[in-house]
Amino acid sequence: MSDLETFRAETREWLEENCPKEMRALSFHWEEAHKIYSTEAADLWRERMAARGWIAPMWPKEYGGGGLSREEAVVLSQEMQRIKATAASSGMGLTMIGPTLLEFGTEEQKQRHLPSICDGTIRWCQGYSEPGAGSDLAALQTRAVLEGDHFVINGQKIWTSGAQYADWMFALVRTDANASKHEGISFVLLDMHQDGVTVKPIRLISGSSPFCETFLDNAIAKREDLVGELNRGWSIGKRLLQFERSGIGGLSGAANRKKESKSNPMVETAKAYIGTQAGRLSDSEARDKVLKHTMTERAFQLTTKRVVQENQSGTTPGATTSIFKLVGSSLARDGAELKSELMGHQGLGWEGDGFSDHEIESTRGWLNSRAVTIYGGTNEVQMNIIAKRVLGLPD
Repeated sequence: MSDLETFRAETREWLEENCPKEMRALSFHWEEAHKIYSTEAADLWRERMAARGWIAPMWPKEYGGGGLSREEAVVLSQEMQRIKATAASSGMGLTMIGPTLLEFGTEEQKQRHLPSICDGTIRWCQGYSEPGAGSDLAALQTRAVLEGDHFVINGQKIWTSGAQYADWMFALVRTDANASKHEGISFVLLDMHQDGVTVKPIRLISGSSPFCETFLDNAIAKREDLVGELNRGWSIGKRLLQFERSGIGGLSGAANRKKESKSNPMVETAKAYIGTQAGRLSDSEARDKVLKHTMTERAFQLTTKRVVQENQSGTTPGATTSIFKLVGSSLARDGAELKSELMGHQGLGWEGDGFSDHEIESTRGWLNSRAVTIYGGTNEVQMNIIAKRVLGLPD
């Protein structure tokens, strides 16, 4: 038996014995993740996985990670999928600020912040967009003034996902008002549990409030929590966005799927609400739409899987992540819209006895999907990046 086969056998046995039943076969939108991870079963699962370093399996052991090779991490992911185990922890710590600190942080910053990400005890949020600086992020105006050993920060951030549950924020702030637009910006970390931070959730059309306004009134960030050089944070901020977009676009975990499900939710929805004739969907127009979407989705899955497998170093690609963000978010939006269309008037239910829980969930999912092409960088921003950084077209 090879070393990898031995690792698989040991991993399978450990997961079977240690993953609580309550943390298996769960289905939830990321907006509801805080509820899932606030249970006793979730705490137990997080504690057990953290003890092995498997919350961040490929991160170095000295920071609380598992130190696994890429091949071992793939095996772990496959075995978790086999028993339908929910990730022991999630969020921006693992997918965004953690990888950024591994690449740009000082040793002291890594030692101070990464272990609490690896054990799932600290939650992070992102302080990028502002009321006047969304797609044009470099126009941000939140000011940070260095006073001795700390920065004093004043300004407003918006669309800060999960800010009401976060312990820390990573933020882009302007530290030199006289510098050119993309200069004079610094990347800082700040504690959310301080008097200078006020969070106000924003209620969306879907009825949920995953995004927030965050007001910074003389908030404090320690000088030691400046990541990179003063006034040189723009490049770090852009690199973090590549980590974010690779996750939203579907690159994260794309190569870890051992096999795809034989069931196609879109086809099953069409069969249930439109019906079949002679073994195929009775409505030819609906049949064509389902076929086109299914083929595009499958092609996208295979492409992301191939890209991850070709990238043996395990690093996140650069500007090409915008391609996956653009295509992945558009697919998610179009899929939710098609599903609602296939369900007819039953796909428009908000509440009431005339609609099943599944139908109401689908309606809210359709409304939620409108945001996918906006957060993490709008589709228009992604197309600009692709044109300039990938295709090399002139401004």
